[in-house]
Amino acid sequence: MISAFDLFKIGIGPSSSHTIGPMVAAKRFRERVAARTAPGAAVTRLGAEIFGSLAWTGKGHGTDVAIVLGLLGHDPATIDPDRVAGYVEDLSASRAIGLPGIAFDPARDLAFNFTDVLPRHTNGMRFCAHGADDAILDEVICYSVGGGFVEIEGESAGVGIEGAALPHPFESAADLLAACAETGLSIAQIQLANERALRSEAEIEAGLDAIRDAMLACIARGLRMEGELPGGLKVRRRAKRLNETLEAARLRNSRPAHEIMDWISLFALAVNEENAAGGRIVTAPTNGAAGIVPAVLRYIVDFCPGWSAARGRDYLLAAAAIGGLIKRRASISGAEVGCQGEVGSAAAMAAAGLASVLGGCPRQVANAAEIAMEHHLGMTCDPVGGLVQIPCIERNAFGANKAVAAASLALHGDGVHFVSLDQVIETMRQTGHDMQEKYKETSLGGLAVNVAAC
Repeated sequence: MISAFDLFKIGIGPSSSHTIGPMVAAKRFRERVAARTAPGAAVTRLGAEIFGSLAWTGKGHGTDVAIVLGLLGHDPATIDPDRVAGYVEDLSASRAIGLPGIAFDPARDLAFNFTDVLPRHTNGMRFCAHGADDAILDEVICYSVGGGFVEIEGESAGVGIEGAALPHPFESAADLLAACAETGLSIAQIQLANERALRSEAEIEAGLDAIRDAMLACIARGLRMEGELPGGLKVRRRAKRLNETLEAARLRNSRPAHEIMDWISLFALAVNEENAAGGRIVTAPTNGAAGIVPAVLRYIVDFCPGWSAARGRDYLLAAAAIGGLIKRRASISGAEVGCQGEVGSAAAMAAAGLASVLGGCPRQVANAAEIAMEHHLGMTCDPVGGLVQIPCIERNAFGANKAVAAASLALHGDGVHFVSLDQVIETMRQTGHDMQEKYKETSLGGLAVNVAAC
């Protein structure tokens, strides 16, 4: 099982795998160097090299900036997005990372390797600590495997709750549904019971409420902001204007029935415009797909009767149960399986959460997730200019609407369906394995090469 607090991480945009993951990895290496007790020469400078998808789309995704921030000791969950540019400028001028006698010059010490791919994952990084004679005194290889998760070569992946005695362990959707049938608990309640293996009830509630508040705050900020998004594509924010248009429409007597789709799209656009601008984001389960779960959450708050804080927790717990299954059995990394692993996973999570809070039985909740995932199969990850903007922002709007449709279809059924959730997750994994590398977050194929970047 993977905890909700592993899947939902508060951080900054634009990418969980290319920004948050590298920042976490760099910070860990800094801490390793700071704690170094090995005898011999002192460390005088640090070096970093990024490979594969991190190199190919690293500039657009802010990987270089993330590594700088991590080596300076900053954490994605607490850093102020408005101060990022200043931190980078200060380091470029001083080359000082705050560890006595150790320098890091981004122009010299950060290398983009566009040729090699490390064996374990396309999002590979190598960090080195050099002595005065430039000899390598320490070296670590890390992988950013999606959703801000980082794995270090030679160490256990450490994904999920390790060593805890779970009351309801499950390795598959079939296991999860069997546990629900045996105990009479919902999917959200199964996830909650397992979360208690690590945290108290009060800590779980406070943590889930903080995630909910961060998601809703991101939407609110996105609705206020305007102007062009950074990166050179000159993409203009649309959420503020669309919000004003929809608010004005409230005063009219004649409003189209499909207006609800516009509201759901609006909430997703607001989040992903904030993500593209490097704002405060909750990975859900990634940054590239961060608008879907919050958009459906806001839909529940605004348009579904009976909203309560407890409902919000139920939504996030059910979504986390599904997201954890997808990560363990397939992938949530666009660099590994394409955008089906990001937007598809997020839509499945949101559909499950919505079906849960609207009273769906466990089989209906699983069916909602299956429907949402099934209709994202084969989606490529081909960001124009290596930026999380085109087609990523609009894909979140469509993913959110698909999630609502999937939940509705599932709730109109009895939960008995031809394709199981386990089968569609395995199909997604196989499809990602078969997909050509150029369609997996490299900007070497698809829209990225057929649309001019500037």
